[in-house]
Amino acid sequence: MNGRLPLLFAALISACLCFPPSPLSLEELGSDIGIQVFNQLVKSRPKENVVVSPHGIASVLGMLQLGADGKTKKQLTTVMRYSVNGVGKVLKKINKAIVSKKNKDLVSIANAVFAKSGLKLEVPFVSRNNEVFQCNVKSVNFEDQNTASDTINQWVRNETKGMIDGIVSPDSLDSELTRLVLVNAVYFKGLWKSRFQPENTKKRTFNGADGKTYQVPMLAQLSVFRCGTTSTPNDLWYNIIELPYHGESISMLIALPTESTTPLSAIIPHISTKTIQSWMTTMVQKRVQVILPKFTAEAETDLKEPLQELGIRDMFDQSKANFAKITRTGNIHVSQILQKAKIEVSEDGTKASAATTAILIARSSPPWFVVDRPFVFFIRHNPTGAVLFMGQVNKP
Repeated sequence: MNGRLPLLFAALISACLCFPPSPLSLEELGSDIGIQVFNQLVKSRPKENVVVSPHGIASVLGMLQLGADGKTKKQLTTVMRYSVNGVGKVLKKINKAIVSKKNKDLVSIANAVFAKSGLKLEVPFVSRNNEVFQCNVKSVNFEDQNTASDTINQWVRNETKGMIDGIVSPDSLDSELTRLVLVNAVYFKGLWKSRFQPENTKKRTFNGADGKTYQVPMLAQLSVFRCGTTSTPNDLWYNIIELPYHGESISMLIALPTESTTPLSAIIPHISTKTIQSWMTTMVQKRVQVILPKFTAEAETDLKEPLQELGIRDMFDQSKANFAKITRTGNIHVSQILQKAKIEVSEDGTKASAATTAILIARSSPPWFVVDRPFVFFIRHNPTGAVLFMGQVNKP
């Protein structure tokens, strides 16, 4: 079975700052905001499966930033730590690298703005979104909620090769107030560089976050992988491994606590793009027996609350939102930012549609890397450092 990874965001919208140079690349900064959103989400769902696309979150916020002004824009640029207008050319280059055929593994990213029929949009907003995010504007009649949601969901189905059936319901659209829906779709299809043989897949025990044990199919292979052991600043040790896809520009990284008594929630807050970058320089190649659950994780999320927690508040407030650069015909604000993601991991590959740093100490990795308890995973585009997907799996 081949792997696919589609993931969506819809920002449903109703009726240049300067920063000091950062040691992180622009794409790592973009992924960092997504990781922060993930950290907020898992706080309220410590025992659930959660999947997000940090790159997708950064794309939708970037599209909104181009239309924001005043304090609304300041909150977006402060939390994101970059101004899209100032770095548009670099962002365009990054997006091009992520979807390049050089990857061998298939990655496609699509962005669209669905606008209310007759709504007059500001020309710079439309042209900059097209230029930076290759985003097209499509006209929709929101007064007919059923047809409007069908149109958006059909676009979603097409862009995720049918893996995600839809993102909006007729109820989520207000026939009188909805003006715009912004959608981002990320799709990934990858084959493992070193495939797991189906005959080695056996049912083994997985210790769930709920304290129960589950018999689940586990993939197994003995091969050479880059792996290591590291710790959080407060000395909680965890194991890391890189499983490359066949094009080698994209990898899955897995981290899980070394001690079965350490909860996954104790290490997640310490992981950032800077941490992941440190893993990449510290892991060493080792012949290792990998045991990994064959898993499917699905999540549907409204990102409004985590973004508000991070300081992006005004754009959701009817009386404070300032999107004057999108349209001057009436005040608009963001009512929801929705995301739906799904990931499947099998023998052949992945099928899916969707300021503290760790102190690293060289320490010999165990000859076995057994993922038999809750873990966190990342799907990373290594040339840019972009984190396309990440998630926690508490029960495969």
